[in-house]
Amino acid sequence: MNSSLISADDTWMLWGFIAVWAAVSIYLEQRFRWAAAVSGAVLALGGSMLFTNAGILPTESSVYDAVWSYVVPLAIPLLLFQINVRKILKESGRLLMIFCLSALGTAAGSVIAFFLFNQQIPHLDKIGGMISASYIGGGVNFAAMAAKFSTPGEYVSSTVVADNFMMALLFFILMGIPALKWFQKRFGVQEGAGGRENQAEAYWKRKEMSLQDIALNIGTAFAIVAVSVKAAAFFKERFPSDGGFQFLAFILGDQFLLLTTLTILLTIVFPRYFERLRGSQEIGTYLIYLFFVVIGIPADLRIIFMNAPLLLAFVFVVAMSNLLVSLFAGKLFRFRLEEILLACNASVGGPTTAAAMAIAKGWQGLVAPVMLVGTFGYLIGNYVGTLLGTWFSTLV
Repeated sequence: MNSSLISADDTWMLWGFIAVWAAVSIYLEQRFRWAAAVSGAVLALGGSMLFTNAGILPTESSVYDAVWSYVVPLAIPLLLFQINVRKILKESGRLLMIFCLSALGTAAGSVIAFFLFNQQIPHLDKIGGMISASYIGGGVNFAAMAAKFSTPGEYVSSTVVADNFMMALLFFILMGIPALKWFQKRFGVQEGAGGRENQAEAYWKRKEMSLQDIALNIGTAFAIVAVSVKAAAFFKERFPSDGGFQFLAFILGDQFLLLTTLTILLTIVFPRYFERLRGSQEIGTYLIYLFFVVIGIPADLRIIFMNAPLLLAFVFVVAMSNLLVSLFAGKLFRFRLEEILLACNASVGGPTTAAAMAIAKGWQGLVAPVMLVGTFGYLIGNYVGTLLGTWFSTLV
């Protein structure tokens, strides 16, 4: 039995730690430059990992299961509420095209990396699904796929560590490319004045939000999740995956895909309702931070350090495939270099890091469009991750 200072059945203490440490991670990320550079996700994961290995937290508890089973599904619709498909198609046509090509680069890189490292990295079918979804969408897709494929916690933690190292490296590469004359001659780039502020703090600045917004956000999210879970169970019984309705079972019988699909359909049918909601991104992101805290808790530091280097090589192949495909396709279709680099950043890092790069490089006219296409990645990430992860599982 695991002996720890806080027992596994001490529900209030465990929920208190998870909620407080998530809040501390967010505060540090927005307050200090060093924390923003490390990222709040790594702070959330790393802190909980240290508390567990120090013998303060138990490695298993029903509280952690509740985060996987209830918190993550609730975060998904909240982070999808502000996706406006019509607006994306209308205002971000060029960026959307190169973004989709970048997403193809992620998918291709995931397949290549899977076959390269399948014999060296355990559970790579699950990890491949997580990374392919995350490197098209973002943290919400990573969390959804981790929950869907029931990836062991220590491997989820190792992947997060490798992923954040890779993101830091890719960000430096993308920031440096526009200054290289080789790229300037072949692509052309519009330089602008950069910003100096903490981008995490700038993005998550104070916004007006009412009690009604909170109530409608949470109530709508609960309703969508409840309907999706019941509907997925119903369709799973009606369309067994081994029958002649594999595609219907794949889409309708999967809780996370049905949850994504239903949310997006509702935002299309009732755009004004969701546009008026305030705070969905903030509430959803906080719930994802609870997930990041929890995935660090069962992590054994020895396993993290043993697996992280190989996983870093895995995500490096995926990220570089995205970048190379983006550059090649961008050159072929005559996109500007800043559009190519921002699309690559939006697919691998998500809309926040892409907007931060646009602000830092002074590409002010691309900040809003790249945010739109980055959120589009949240929509398609779960589909790609599920498809690739399911296929990979047949090959191991």
